[in-house]
Amino acid sequence: MAPAIQFTEISDGVLVARTSPLDVNVSLILGDDGALLVDTLSTDEQARALRDAIRAITPLPLTVLNTHFHFDHCFGNAVFAAEGARIWSHEHAATELTERGGHWQRRWYADWAAQEPELASGLAAATVCAPTDIIRTTEVLDLGDRRVTMAHFGHGHTAGDVVAMVPDANVVVCGDLVEESGPPDFSDAHPLEWPATLAVLLQLSPPEAKFVPGHGAVVDGAFVQAQHAALADMEWLIREGHRDGATAAAVAARGPFPPDTNRAAVERGFYALDDPAR
Repeated sequence: MAPAIQFTEISDGVLVARTSPLDVNVSLILGDDGALLVDTLSTDEQARALRDAIRAITPLPLTVLNTHFHFDHCFGNAVFAAEGARIWSHEHAATELTERGGHWQRRWYADWAAQEPELASGLAAATVCAPTDIIRTTEVLDLGDRRVTMAHFGHGHTAGDVVAMVPDANVVVCGDLVEESGPPDFSDAHPLEWPATLAVLLQLSPPEAKFVPGHGAVVDGAFVQAQHAALADMEWLIREGHRDGATAAAVAARGPFPPDTNRAAVERGFYALDDPAR
C-alpha cells in the first residue's frame, strides 16, 4: 500500500511532498486557473495516492511536467493522463518512454526486485505513458496569475533534464540535476556537461531562490553551488585522467563522491571521450 502523501508549502502557492521509498520530491504549483504537478512517482498506486493528496488541496485542472524519464519521476503518468492532464517533458524523455519504455520497465524491475520487491511489482504493473507535449529549450505555462518557465539548459543527470522556474515564488524545481539525500546519480548522466548545465541554472535563478532537488530536502543556492563545484572537480579529473591514460579505478579513487558514484561518473566520462560523436 502506498504511504499517505503530505504536501508542505515552501513558498506562496508552491508545495512539495517528500515521498517514500526513494525520497522522491513531487511539487505542486498553484495558480488561479490551473496547477502544475512536477513528476508523478513510480507506480499507479503511488500516483493515485498523489492524486488524492492533490485533490484534498485543490480542484484546479492539472498540467504535468516530467523532469526526466526515470521511473520514479514519470511512471505515474497514466493516472493523470486518464483524467485529461497534458504531460510535458523534454523530447529526450518522451522518446525514451515511447521507443524504449518496455526495455526500461524490465531493466528497472530487475534492478529493484531484490531490494524493494513491492516497488518492483508496481513498476512491472505500471502503464508506461509517454509525455505528449515537448520542450526543446523553454516553454512558459500560464496558470492565470502566475507563469512557470519549463526549461532545458543542457545535458546533466540525463540528456533531457527539465527544470520548473517560478519567479514570483522564488522557487526552482530542479529534478535530479540537484540531489540532497544522496550523491548525484551518473547511471545515464553526462558528467562532462553536467557542470555547465548547472552553472546556467544558477546564473538564471534568483539570488535567494529555494531549490527543490529530485530527492531530499529543499536547499539554497549555496548548496547548489557546492554541488556544482564537486561536479566540476569530477569533470576535470575525468578529462585529465583520460588525457594521461589513467585507469578508471585510479581516477575514481580521487573523486569527490562515494566510490561507486565516482566510478560510474568516470566510466560514463571515458565512454564519451573515447567517441565524442556519441
